Amino acid sequence: MLLQQRTDNGCWGLPGGAIEFGESILAALHREVMEETGLTIEIGRLVGVYSHPDHHQIVTYPDGNVFHFVSTCFECRPTGGTLMLGDETSGLAWFVPPVWPPDLLPMHRLRIDDALARAPTPLVR
Repeated sequence: MLLQQRTDNGCWGLPGGAIEFGESILAALHREVMEETGLTIEIGRLVGVYSHPDHHQIVTYPDGNVFHFVSTCFECRPTGGTLMLGDETSGLAWFVPPVWPPDLLPMHRLRIDDALARAPTPLVR
């Protein structure tokens, strides 16, 4: 599994980001993965939708802004490109379960565990 080390907090997690105004979720997924990893992807199954506050969906930023996120997680497969660091990425590495970096974001660990469980339908948490 490809994980990204973030420049904002130094933690590891799944590549991803926010949808821009007027953009579809699938277009955003392609764009964010390209920006953060340099890879093009084929989008597979929807793993889950995450919104519960207990799953770290409420984030307070250093400037005091507080956001409650609704996040989706998709399983994807690289189809091209070359791994490269982006503005929000200080490291990229492939990990083989169950070995993960010690500073893996808890909200991303839940999504990874859900993906590896291979539930027959997307999870809503």
